[in-house]
Amino acid sequence: MTLTGRTALTAAVGALFVGFVLPSWLGVLTVQLTLLIAILCDLALAAPARKLHFTRTGDTTVRLTGEAHTHLTLTNSSRRTLRAEVRDAWPPSSFHPGTDIAASRHTVHIPTAERRRLTTALHPTRRGDHQAVRVTVRSYGPLGLAARQAHHHVPWTLRVLPPFTSRKHLPAKLARLRELDGRTSILTRGEGTEFDSLRDYAPGDDTRSIDWRATARQQTLAVRTWRPERDRRILLVLDTGRTSAGRVGDIPRLDASMDAALLLAALATRAGDRVDLLAYDRRIRASVQGHNAADLLPALTDALAPVESELVEADARGLAATIHRRTPRRSLIVLFTGLDTAPVEEALLPVLPSLTQRNEIIVAAVADPRIEEMAAGRHTPQAVYEAAAAEQTRAARRHIADRLRHNGITVIDSTPTHLAPDLADAYLALKAAGRL
Repeated sequence: MTLTGRTALTAAVGALFVGFVLPSWLGVLTVQLTLLIAILCDLALAAPARKLHFTRTGDTTVRLTGEAHTHLTLTNSSRRTLRAEVRDAWPPSSFHPGTDIAASRHTVHIPTAERRRLTTALHPTRRGDHQAVRVTVRSYGPLGLAARQAHHHVPWTLRVLPPFTSRKHLPAKLARLRELDGRTSILTRGEGTEFDSLRDYAPGDDTRSIDWRATARQQTLAVRTWRPERDRRILLVLDTGRTSAGRVGDIPRLDASMDAALLLAALATRAGDRVDLLAYDRRIRASVQGHNAADLLPALTDALAPVESELVEADARGLAATIHRRTPRRSLIVLFTGLDTAPVEEALLPVLPSLTQRNEIIVAAVADPRIEEMAAGRHTPQAVYEAAAAEQTRAARRHIADRLRHNGITVIDSTPTHLAPDLADAYLALKAAGRL
């Protein structure tokens, strides 16, 4: 049972009546008994909150920062009219900050044997699976003095997918890919690794490309044209250890890595390459294998949605062993990890030689733009100290990056807004150079 503000107001009016009209114990008793009888009658006439029936429908997936709608159908199977407030409770991260109370509460008036559909608009601010908490119903009597209250569990799961904000770079990267493949009016000359077609010889062509059998058949010089090899294997590896939990701006490093991985996957599938995914710290957190081009991007976003950073040190040897099992043939391995000195020197560098023997490796790291801002500051003594600390951090990252490059690894160290396009450019450069 719940008392309302109207009950408190009625009690205050009764106190004034006792004070000015009937200032005695008889007056107090009369007012209290009258109010108590009114509350009990109001409570008895309220529709039972526990006998209501609920069904839920609505969206099951939404991209981060998007809007989803969940519909709650409430059926009044009692013999009394339901006058109620209904709260459809979700985790706070399911709404814009400060809007959860207004968005989740509904006022209903449902006659007996009727139903109403209540819609709750969700605006998630965190990636992952959001579970409906509970539905709370407060059923009021006709006087509005008291209410029956009950909780109902109506399960529903909304999966919030990565936002894929780097999708805006995809058209430009695809245009460069088409130039690389020779499918646009701007032909990019150069040796590839996969036979494309035959054409007539032109002065300046490499004589090693002449196809003598085709020349004999058509009695004119014919040369082979090449394109970068297709159907290459790419393994995207996300380090979900403690270093990926650090926030850069408003997002964790892991989310920036996911965005870059999605752009590279979309680009590589258009290039005809096969893309797999592995998220790992001390065990496999997510895995995507063997999907075709049409199903790959939905599979990646669905697999990455619930992945969170674990506050543990990543097991580099276990990761290397898992990569070896996943790549029986030469592949491009893109490792999304940090450039912190201790984890790289103590864990990653010892296992790299076994990976670089038969694979091409790119290490993609998320740089903090705040470091660049601190390094540029010189206007106050405190800013000078911050600039010195920033320069020390930058020097340490450059040292680690140089050590990785010395092992034949391509290193991308970019801010969250530039990591995805820089990684796509590195992939296209490797493809153009025939290193894949």
